[in-house]
This record gives sequence, C-alpha cells and structure tokens, in this order.
Amino acid sequence: MAQIGARLVKELRDKTGAGMMNCKKALAATGGDLDSAVDWLRKNGLAAAAKKAGRVTVEGLVGTAADGPRGAMVEINAETDFVGRNEEFQTFVASVVEIALASLDGIDALAATKMPDGATVEENLAGLIARIGENMSLRRSAVLTVEKGMIGSYVHNSVAPGLGRIAVLVGLETSGTGNRLTEFARQLAMHVAAVSPRWTAVEDVDPAALDRERGVLIEQARASGRPKDVVERMVEGRLRKFFEDTVLLEQTFVIDGKAKVREAVDAVAGEIGEPVVVTGFERFALGEGIERETEDFAAEVAATLKN
Repeated sequence: MAQIGARLVKELRDKTGAGMMNCKKALAATGGDLDSAVDWLRKNGLAAAAKKAGRVTVEGLVGTAADGPRGAMVEINAETDFVGRNEEFQTFVASVVEIALASLDGIDALAATKMPDGATVEENLAGLIARIGENMSLRRSAVLTVEKGMIGSYVHNSVAPGLGRIAVLVGLETSGTGNRLTEFARQLAMHVAAVSPRWTAVEDVDPAALDRERGVLIEQARASGRPKDVVERMVEGRLRKFFEDTVLLEQTFVIDGKAKVREAVDAVAGEIGEPVVVTGFERFALGEGIERETEDFAAEVAATLKN
C-alpha cells in the first residue's frame, strides 16, 4: 500500500476542502492517487459537503430525548427552514439524539460515533449534505443527569416528537414518582423555554456577573442623591429584581403566574410526599448566538456602478 504522507493529505485537503481524516481515507482507498482521491470524495459526498462549508447555517432542528434520570439534546443546523421539515433530516437528528443520550463525551466524540450503518455521525451528515444540497453542521450537544429522580423535557414549535426550535431539559432529584411529578417536570421545562433563566439558584449566579450588576446598581442609586443607608436598601431591592429576572427558582412560575418557582417545587414535594430538588437545566434555542449574514445592498449597488 502506498505511503500516505502529510503533504499529500494537505494537497488533497486544499484541493477539495474536505476534512483531514476524510482526505486520508480517500488517499488510502485509492493508493495515494490524488485525482482518484478527489473522485472518491465526490462519490462519497464529502467534497460536495466541503464546498458548502462556508455557508451560514442558522436553521435546522433542536432535538431532545429523556429516559428517567437522563436526558440529552443536540442542535444540528442547516441553511433554510425547509430542511427542518425534511423527513430524512428529522430522522437523522432523532438518531443522533439517541446516541447522545448514551454518551457523556461531548460533541467531538458524538461526531465520531458510529451509527447503525457503520459510518460515523459526521460521515452520515456529509452524505446528507450531498443529498439535500445544503450546508449543515452538528453544532452542540448536552447531557443532563440526576442520581435519583427524573429529567423533564419540552420542545417548543415541535415539527415531530422531540424535534423543534427550542428544547429544554430540567433535572429533578427526588425519590418520588408518579404522574404528578412527570407533569410538573414538563411544566418546569415549559417555564424555562418561555422565560430563559440564566441560573438555577441564587448560589449559582456567576460572581463576576453579580459584581457587574451590583456596580451598575450602586452607581444608579448614588445618582439619586439619597443617603448612604437608603442607597444600600435601593441596591438590595434591585438585586432581588435581578434574581427574579435571571434565576429559575426566584422567577414567577409561568404556569400559574403567582407563585415563585421554588414555592411551586415545594408544593409538588408536599403532594408526592418526597423532597424535590431542581438540580439544573439545559436550554437550546435554534441558531442562538450565530451571526446571520445580511446583504449590503448599498455596497452591492456601489460595486456595480464602479464596474
């Protein structure tokens, strides 16, 4: 078998834009012949996927799955919302979620995990790109577990079971069981989807974020010209409002619009006869944090006039 050197792999990668490992596979499969390796990548949909890699992906689907004390989520992006309605794409996302549910190793390990057909998640995604004709990306994954209890889940704007545009997992540590606990876990996940808290409990608040907020509030209160003791009370009062806006257990429960979430948790604990502790949550909103491309029509017109 021909020796596959790093220089040859790089040359193929520069020529096709395909991933390094895929280039190495292509060269190994074709005895180190560069042109044949290019054809191999094209036949396997990998070169076609690479050509689309620069296009922004902000659509797609978020998927979630939960099984007792364990839950998982993945976000797989595409260029347009049409792909999210594609049955083959939906099946792929659902399959990847189930793989994530069985793993704690993160997004890189997930991409390298083999699927039932023997190809990896990454390889199957490349094939999907070639067949559907849009750039796609396996963006992120999360797994949430509790030692004893259950994971509540909720999907907003669902297009199929467990698939939609916003997905949430919430961990409840408890020895209790039953329909009431299951119902509450889902309601709490719905709350997180709607309100998007940043932290679970006050003690979880990032100290740096709290210091920044406190600094801003102090300056605002001082600007009022009030005495020092009044300023301190003003700051503490506004910090409570900050917690109510950002901390899950301090928020008003959207299901009834009256009780704090922590009060609702205590009420459910009383109903089922066992303590209930909210251990954490994960919330994925499709495309959040991705910079969307915008067309600069003024610049386009100017460039056209110059030509």
